[in-house]
Amino acid sequence: MAAPGLEEGGLFARGVRAVLGGWAALQLAVAHGFGGPQSPEKATWLAGALQEFFAQNAELGEEEVEEFLAEVMDNEFDTAVEDGSLRQVSRELVTLFAQASRGDAGGVGEALGALARRGPALRAALATAHLEESPAHAPPTPEWETHMPGTTTPHQEGGEESSEEDEDEEEEEAMECGTPPPPPDGWTLVRRRRR
Repeated sequence: MAAPGLEEGGLFARGVRAVLGGWAALQLAVAHGFGGPQSPEKATWLAGALQEFFAQNAELGEEEVEEFLAEVMDNEFDTAVEDGSLRQVSRELVTLFAQASRGDAGGVGEALGALARRGPALRAALATAHLEESPAHAPPTPEWETHMPGTTTPHQEGGEESSEEDEDEEEEEAMECGTPPPPPDGWTLVRRRRR
């Protein structure tokens, strides 16, 4: 498949922007600054880099595009995308490129329409995710939800501390669920994955 001409390149450019604009993983990475303060610029760069990648590599397969996107997300946004969206985005980009290369403006238009219909749901999800992480918008947490083992809560009789039996029961429940028990100090260590 040859690289698209000027008009077809414009169709493909619109398609790339629409696909990336509807990709929740990328939009969340940008919204939360996973790529640093230049996250929006990196997303814009990615659109151009994808167009160039397709123009320079004839007959790209979904797997190659998926690998390219995964590498960019990891290197530029420090994000490992594990929700299956890489395959979907790759498939959409390969399909759009094929349609644009054939000059199929109708096919590209239909795809852009479908992406536009997804837009409001994505914006709502991004707004919800942003509100959930913003402590200023979060409702106050009731005291009974913030109790940690070994601490006292107002509803305990006489202000007694939790017994070791309660802590043992919590550990057993956690083991049954497949989650590790909470450490005695209440902190959980989160390690960054290695590259």
